[in-house]
Amino acid sequence: MSVTPAQEAKRFRTLVWIIGLATVGLMFDGYDLVVYGTVVSTFLRDPNQIGPVDPAIAGALGSYALLGVLVGALLAGSIGDFLGRRKMMLAAYAWFSLAMAATAFTHTAMTFGIFRFLTGLGVGALLATTAALVSEYAPKGKKNLCNAITYSGVPLGSLAAAALAIVLLDHIGWRGMFLIGALPFVTLLPLAIWKMPESVAWLVSRGRIEEARRVAAETGVEMPEADAAILPAEQGATGYRGLFGDFLVPAMLIGLMSATGLLLVYSLNTWLPELMLRAGFNAKGSLSFLLVLNGAAALGPIVVARFADRFGPKPVVAASFLLGAAAIAAMTLKLPLAALLAIVALVGIGTSGTQTLIYGFVANYFPTRVRGAGVAWCAGFGRLGGVGGPLIGGLLIAAGLSIETIFFVLAGLALLGIALTLAIPAGRIAPEGRPAMAG
Repeated sequence: MSVTPAQEAKRFRTLVWIIGLATVGLMFDGYDLVVYGTVVSTFLRDPNQIGPVDPAIAGALGSYALLGVLVGALLAGSIGDFLGRRKMMLAAYAWFSLAMAATAFTHTAMTFGIFRFLTGLGVGALLATTAALVSEYAPKGKKNLCNAITYSGVPLGSLAAAALAIVLLDHIGWRGMFLIGALPFVTLLPLAIWKMPESVAWLVSRGRIEEARRVAAETGVEMPEADAAILPAEQGATGYRGLFGDFLVPAMLIGLMSATGLLLVYSLNTWLPELMLRAGFNAKGSLSFLLVLNGAAALGPIVVARFADRFGPKPVVAASFLLGAAAIAAMTLKLPLAALLAIVALVGIGTSGTQTLIYGFVANYFPTRVRGAGVAWCAGFGRLGGVGGPLIGGLLIAAGLSIETIFFVLAGLALLGIALTLAIPAGRIAPEGRPAMAG
């Protein structure tokens, strides 16, 4: 079926809106990831904020949001393939915005931790749904690129958090920093209600053909009935039942791979400023390392994703883990500041950048009927690593280990990520017996 220029233009506009809205949404996920790291030194040194906080407590507080992300992502995976992509994303925007606002008004470590957990629920639901929607609207041959652009929002948001902390933290305090995270409720959410469509592929997979045709006409996408991976629901189980019934081994390996990647991401984003403070840099200088880390993580995967679309995402993800391992190990060297910042940029590409590529990998690995569950599993189970990141960092520091030893531990985890990535089967096999190569 030929596509008219008008239809192609309509599809392009739809894709721009989807990627734009999804990217901004994930920017606030990235902001939430790093904003705690920018204020943790304040909590450690000033008991008048939320009470006395030592490194172990700080690590636990950092993990509460990630526990929320884990629960939110897994819950979204259990209902997202039934409820739909659009409704899940709108609900997630509203939820995490309100929870961020509430966090800003807490006065004890306990209430701070509770609202960090509640914020994580919304962030998890968003992470579990975004890649599925983007993949189902992205053109063939550019799915990894579109997801890389979208998920670059996470490090861009982290970059914004670090930059805003350098400029504003002394003026608005940590409460003002958290209030910034509530802005999507009055900005992004109204735009998404207006411009975010439901996935045509998901509608077809649920047997809602007439509704799918209407949305396809409005958005300019083609009806996907001919795609063997997108069939009505009776062709296979949906959600977690289909994921673990038909794709158990790759799902488990993907979950472990994501957990390893996120352990690295959250360890560094939570504790890098404190480690750099202990290495002799001042407060603003230590925050600048976060700026470089996340700036490189935002830009690098967009370039690398072109190779993932051409050669397949698995070898590219493995190579990115390898880059991260080498760069983290190089952080132990006595280098001039300029060289150290260049190494930190490579660390960003090899950690947060790797996680960006992982989401694109997973979103294109599974068929539509279990895609939401697959991405949710990646984001949710992976958050076990995210939960462990702040905890491990806090425990390693509390144990009195040297900065060099801590970096070598993290480099070893990146090597584990390579092994897990290479162990994932090269393609997925649909229950009908037809091979459907991933990526």
